[in-house]
Amino acid sequence: MTAGGYAALEAELKMRQQVERPRIIQAISEARAHGDLSENAEYHSAKEQQSHNEGRIAELEDKLGRAEVIDVSKLGGTKIKFGATVTLIDEDTEKETRYQIVGDMEADVKQGRISISSPIARALIGKTIGDTVEVMAPGGARSYEVTGVKFA
Repeated sequence: MTAGGYAALEAELKMRQQVERPRIIQAISEARAHGDLSENAEYHSAKEQQSHNEGRIAELEDKLGRAEVIDVSKLGGTKIKFGATVTLIDEDTEKETRYQIVGDMEADVKQGRISISSPIARALIGKTIGDTVEVMAPGGARSYEVTGVKFA
């Protein structure tokens, strides 16, 4: 994953441990004070939130522990690889799009970050400026021309 993706996961972990966990514990103790736990919806809701939060904390700790951080600014070259920001022109619509190829955990298409394991990223790996790429998308085959590759 990129350094930015690693930092985002670390920030989420810190927030869940230092903000969410105490908030949920407080909600459980308040709900517990209301009496009979077997029919206490607030208590069961807070326990469910706690379970979800603790599961996500464990998942984040595991991913951060096994993460291999790659400093994209130290990469270079003309071939597309992990970390590259690629500019593409859709050959049908002439629409320009820009994607950065990132790890699975940090992918967000709305932010222009696509997973290394996505069909478009797999098709782009190894290509250079001027190459045409055919991608099988859910809506059918798409054809793109690579017009830019940069590492930042």
